[in-house]
Amino acid sequence: MFYDYLVIGLYFVLILSIGAVFARMAENSTSDYFRGGGRMLWWMVGSTAFMAQFSAVTFTGAAGKAFADGFAISLVYIGNTFAFFCGWAFFAHRYRQMRVDTPTEGIRRRFGPGNELFFSWTLIAFSFLNAGVWLNALGVFTSAVFEADINLTIIAIGLTVIFVSVLSGAWGVVASDFVQTLVVAVVSVACAVVALLKVGGPVNLVSNFPGGFFIGPNMNYPLILFGTFIFFLPKQIATMMNMHDSFRFITAKDSVNARKAALLAMTLMGFGTIIWFIPPWAAATLYPDAAAGYAQLGNKAADAVYLEFARNAMPVGTVGLLMAGLFAASMSSMDSALNKNAGIFIRSIYQPYIAKRNRQTDDKKLLRLSQAISFISGIGVVVAALYFSSLKELSLFELMMSVSTLVQVPLLVPLLLGVIVKKTPPWAPWATIAVGFTVSWFVANVFTAEVFAAMIGIDALTNREIIDLNIILTIGGHLFITAAFFYATSFFYDASKDKNKVETDRFFEDLETPVIADDEQDEFDRQQRHKLGLIVRIMGTGVTLMCLIPNPLWGRAMFIVCGLIIFTLGTLLQKSTTQEQTKSEYLNG
Repeated sequence: MFYDYLVIGLYFVLILSIGAVFARMAENSTSDYFRGGGRMLWWMVGSTAFMAQFSAVTFTGAAGKAFADGFAISLVYIGNTFAFFCGWAFFAHRYRQMRVDTPTEGIRRRFGPGNELFFSWTLIAFSFLNAGVWLNALGVFTSAVFEADINLTIIAIGLTVIFVSVLSGAWGVVASDFVQTLVVAVVSVACAVVALLKVGGPVNLVSNFPGGFFIGPNMNYPLILFGTFIFFLPKQIATMMNMHDSFRFITAKDSVNARKAALLAMTLMGFGTIIWFIPPWAAATLYPDAAAGYAQLGNKAADAVYLEFARNAMPVGTVGLLMAGLFAASMSSMDSALNKNAGIFIRSIYQPYIAKRNRQTDDKKLLRLSQAISFISGIGVVVAALYFSSLKELSLFELMMSVSTLVQVPLLVPLLLGVIVKKTPPWAPWATIAVGFTVSWFVANVFTAEVFAAMIGIDALTNREIIDLNIILTIGGHLFITAAFFYATSFFYDASKDKNKVETDRFFEDLETPVIADDEQDEFDRQQRHKLGLIVRIMGTGVTLMCLIPNPLWGRAMFIVCGLIIFTLGTLLQKSTTQEQTKSEYLNG
């Protein structure tokens, strides 16, 4: 355990150093703090888009679902991959072309200042809820590793994330996401390779899975599983490619880099969809009682199965590296939320409604206020996570799905369709949300899975079938009622009564007008490559040195290979800095 503590400690030093290295790049303006001034390269933007979607729930709640039900969990992540494809095809570059610093500024341009204020408060409140789920997932896993009180664990982790986010803003968030993507990749690939070797290859992995690999146990009606997959596709598009989540792409330096970022995120998510879940799938055969040692977690016991696999099958030090990956995933999701909240509050609430009266609009003062808002937001997330930790009757996967389908989708339907349906009355967004919440309540309390099953002549459903069917009914309700309602509001649109018409027309013109980087971009490109290249090389050296930990020869070799791969990537980044500088000097004569 000593070596795991050492690995985690060194990892935190690395992350804090990233915050310090990039803090200066966020000191010039609030635009730099909120979105890096819109000057980030595609591989940084793509990494943060990927990591923002990849929380600790993947290694905990989703891993527990994979351990219990087999391939079914991959359907969610296939939906993520498809959503990023849609981002590449349609959304990513258009969101960069909104030409805004925060998502709610785009909402103002599309729907007017009244809707901007409504969504600002609503989305800030929702971010507490969503990030609280992510932090709770990390708390569950960490408390199991260190056998510590889960509430104290949540508080300690939350305060650490708050520090990093407040220090360096969007530059630190996105830079750490890139480095953390490498950590996640190393842990995932290494665990997957070892899992396949121990289980005897992919054929044995599939054939020996208890209850059937593709359908899984407690599923008497496979059509429900197919329906879940079909409905997850539009659901993931709505929850990932809406105007609120445009923060993934407004940081890109131009339209081309925004599209490349979506393509990178799609590729990472596509490969990860299979690689992440090989260890819990193997554990179902190798360690069928893996969850038994975590009875203190209640129904969340299966969520610690990835940890159990790492402890039993991987070399010493891997648990520490795995925890670093988990911290990476949750810190990415949480610090993005904190940074985004600060931007929304300053640009859409403070400046137009508070500073306008007090005339406190100095950008340096706004920057300090932004840091204070990030801190307050972090405290709110910690409080939400502490509340979720008390809900032991729900698994993390169920908790995530409940928040997503019942609360998140109704909020985001108008923010997705708003860039597709051009003419809607001012009341369309909030009226659609009201309809959406009504649909969620109706499915949760009246038209439940049991009621639907009785209508079509099914006497009884397993608990797993009830959960999946409730997801189908909720998403279906939002797809055919909530989304249809928003579209139908266009029939009530009256241009003569639209006070925001001029700005809305400009908004849609900008959506189709590419953003091209200016002449100052070269220096920002050089700094990104140089700084991250150095940090990645340091991390690669650290992983390589893990070969000194007492382990079998194969374990030492694993750390050497992983470390050299990371070190090589860092070297290539720094080398590209020199090449770009030489090219620039040549062109400038």
